[in-house]
Amino acid sequence: MALKKIEHLGIAVRDLNASNEVFKKLLGVSPYKQEEVASEHVITSFFQIGDSKIELLQATNEESAIHKFLEKNKEGIHHIAFDVADIYAEIERLKGEGFTLIHESPKNGADNKLIAFLHPKSTNGILVELCQEKP
Repeated sequence: MALKKIEHLGIAVRDLNASNEVFKKLLGVSPYKQEEVASEHVITSFFQIGDSKIELLQATNEESAIHKFLEKNKEGIHHIAFDVADIYAEIERLKGEGFTLIHESPKNGADNKLIAFLHPKSTNGILVELCQEKP
């Protein structure tokens, strides 16, 4: 099986600190990690609930895809991420199936992951992220 599980749901937020408080109350746990991903122009915050994760994303500037998303939409679900065993093989498999990739090769992401995104135009309007734990 190429996709192992849903790794996390990414949620675009305007104010990470305020949203951390909302999700801390909602989920009953504090975020386990907050980090900046300079290449993506975001600050992320992760909550762990059992085997599931929630990633809150705040833009650090107008170059960010999160900033652009929030200009068009309200705060809310931005993407769904799937954990994969071999991101390189999965990218090739999905290209072979006709999916359009935003990233043709993996790049460094948050939470010690290699990541690649599929374009929503090829996935019924859903932004899909592939994630693999860095070796």
